[in-house]
Amino acid sequence: MKLGAFSVSLTVKDIHKSKAFYENLGFSSLGGDISQNWLIMKNEDTIIGLFQGMFEKNILTFNPGWNQNAENLESYTDIRELQKQLKEKGMKLLTEADESSEGPSHFTLEDPDGNQILFDQHR
Repeated sequence: MKLGAFSVSLTVKDIHKSKAFYENLGFSSLGGDISQNWLIMKNEDTIIGLFQGMFEKNILTFNPGWNQNAENLESYTDIRELQKQLKEKGMKLLTEADESSEGPSHFTLEDPDGNQILFDQHR
């Protein structure tokens, strides 16, 4: 099962303060739009997303079809196939991707401790 790029999506109170904090740790902006209160930051292979006012709590994120540089992978498992495999294993999903669709989509689930996991395919 290929899950794609991994990152942690952090809920932040002040995106400007958070950006400065993570820059001091050696992170630099990889994408996003600070004027829309979200940034993707990277330090080597570590990726974090900073999101102000978008989520209630932190989220583990997987991006099928992307590597850690947000570049398209030649071979990957489509999000609808991942969803199907997880459902076949009896995993309960919070939200589901439309199985009749193609291209970008997402679904979510929670681990046994209530941590949200987002599977977010952009291609």
